[in-house]
Order: sequence, then structure tokens, then C-alpha cells
Amino acid sequence: MLRKQDTSVSQAKQAISDYKKAVGDPEGVAELMVFYCEQAAGFCDDICSDDEGFFDALVRMFEQALKFANALSSDRRDDLVSRLDRVRTISHDFGYGVGDDMDFLLSKYTRS
Repeated sequence: MLRKQDTSVSQAKQAISDYKKAVGDPEGVAELMVFYCEQAAGFCDDICSDDEGFFDALVRMFEQALKFANALSSDRRDDLVSRLDRVRTISHDFGYGVGDDMDFLLSKYTRS
């Protein structure tokens, strides 16, 4: 993180929402959601935040990303789900049941 920069879940979510309204490309929305999850998990892993609200937002975005990914072609979906699986693995270190919630969601949305 650069000096004098705040992390803002609401600004990140707003950017995704704005993109969705302006462009509406499901693949682009899914990519942004997965990127959000990757960055949020990396931030938590590096900074070790104990903010339950931040974790809740991460889990909600994780689920939304899975929903959008499931609507894509199998190649693109598999790539995004693989990236989300790495997020899930990292998130087991956070506590608060984050990893467990992601385990459940991943199994729910990736059943064959």
C-alpha cells in the first residue's frame, strides 16, 4: 500500500457496480470480482486485519464471483474458479470462519 492511501471496500465495490452498469460484460464483471477477492485476501494476509466486516465483504464478493463465473464458458470459468480456490486456501489463515465459508460456497457452486 502506498502512503496516504486508504483501503476502501465500498469504493472497490462501487467500481465493480459502475463497471457492471456501464459495460455489462459478465466476463469483465467476474474478472473484477475475482481480482477484488485476490487483492482483499492478499491485503488480509499481509496486514492481518481483524475486521469482521472486511471478512464478511470478502466472503460475499467470493460468492458473487462464483455466481458470475458459473455463467461463463467452461475455459474461462475454470480459470476464475482456480483463482478463487487460491483465495480460499489463503483465507483459511484468517479465522472467523472465512475459509470454512469459502469451502462451502466453492462446493455449492462447483458441483458437477
